[in-house]
Amino acid sequence: MLVPSGSHPQEIDDLRARVVALEAELEARHGDVTRTRAALDAFRIRYRQQVGRLHEQLDELEAALAEAELGILSERVASGGTANDPPIDVRLESAPRSLTSDAVRRLFRDVAKAIHPDLADTDEARDRRHALMIEANRAYALGDAEQLREILDAWERSPDAVPGSDRDAMRVRLVRRVAQIEAQPVMAAGELGGMKETSLWKLKAMVDEEAAKGNDLIADMVRRLNRDILVATNRLDALKRS
Repeated sequence: MLVPSGSHPQEIDDLRARVVALEAELEARHGDVTRTRAALDAFRIRYRQQVGRLHEQLDELEAALAEAELGILSERVASGGTANDPPIDVRLESAPRSLTSDAVRRLFRDVAKAIHPDLADTDEARDRRHALMIEANRAYALGDAEQLREILDAWERSPDAVPGSDRDAMRVRLVRRVAQIEAQPVMAAGELGGMKETSLWKLKAMVDEEAAKGNDLIADMVRRLNRDILVATNRLDALKRS
């Protein structure tokens, strides 16, 4: 990036103030994402404990009923298999091929050379570099050249990639930091929107809406599933006695 020499102190102060304001806004958006994720996780646990296990129990009963009604289980026990049964394929799968290529190795070396944590001059910068190295190692293990290229491109556009301690370097870092932060609320909004588009979140919203009216949809689901489980259990017992 080409920048004019002799940046004015006022301009740098304005950029610093912009960074502080944007970081506060970004923190608030991340807070929204964190709270939404926590609410979704809590509902997932509640649903799994109260409803999910009953669904699994009912599915198992219905599978047992289908097998009993068709007589599949008794036929297998009586016949012990026939000569017409297809042979079991005992061939071993070939070992997975290496996912890395020379191009990926070269790209990984370029990434490591640019972002290695040992090159950081502050603890904060070291932490950022370390997080990127974890991503790069994961991409290298998968042979994902595109992800490695994205990591390298993002690094080259980042404030940490600007060397020097003079005012011009400081200005470029601040400009890049502003651009960096301005892109993140869009990502946070996308993540938030994605969570709220899931079927689990829509179910949670429905449960919350009915709870506000004094209704408990989860309890209704549990009662209905327990009734269906009782009916299926009685049918299975009757088939076993017949």
